[in-house]
Amino acid sequence: MVPREMPLSTIVLENMHKLSLAGAIIAPASPGYYTKPRTIEDMVNFIVSRVLDLMGVENNLIRRWRSGEQ
Repeated sequence: MVPREMPLSTIVLENMHKLSLAGAIIAPASPGYYTKPRTIEDMVNFIVSRVLDLMGVENNLIRRWRSGEQ
């Protein structure tokens, strides 16, 4: 589930809790500002990339951090 609206009401939070208990992954549509996005497209690509990652779909929408590389 990718909730996108705010504020989240008590009913929505309770339903997300129930979904989580049932095994659902709750992945809010929150861009990672640590990547220093320059455009709205950068922010959208970040969110879409993370959702695709959760689904096991390879993608190259964002630049990946690689440990030990310069």
